[in-house]
Amino acid sequence: MDAIDAIFTRRSIRKYEKKTISDELLQSLLRAACSAPSAGNQQPWHFVVLDDRKILNVIHTFHPSAMMLKEANKAILVCGDLNLEKIKGYWMIDCAAATENILLAAHSFGLGACWLGLYPREGRVAGMRKLLQLPTHIIPFALISLGYPAELKAREDRYNTSRIHLNKW
Repeated sequence: MDAIDAIFTRRSIRKYEKKTISDELLQSLLRAACSAPSAGNQQPWHFVVLDDRKILNVIHTFHPSAMMLKEANKAILVCGDLNLEKIKGYWMIDCAAATENILLAAHSFGLGACWLGLYPREGRVAGMRKLLQLPTHIIPFALISLGYPAELKAREDRYNTSRIHLNKW
């Protein structure tokens, strides 16, 4: 699958087959995340791989949109590290780019994935921080559910010419 095809056909997948994602495939997703652009090349991210059912099965108690984690084979938590931030205020942009790279790479490998936002929702951040015992300088930004898709979603054209402007509003 080429990059444009991956961008145009990627969809949020919330239903998964009971099939294990290999360690090699997981490493490829993490390499894709680390290849994201980063302001000043600060790379203020950390990634926590989650595959413990006890953890995946309780996240929905503080994140109401996370029920699909009960079926997901794995999840990746994307975190921002304030101690690695060289250019203040850009850690979240860098983490968003890393998150999107994971989503696109997962789709290109035939996996289903869904972006579960954490930051800036205080309850979600606090819940994840407590569950995983994250240090205070680590901010849980996004959680990505992963698995082999048990649903197929059609391509959706989201191009909207009313949102395109040339040289002025």
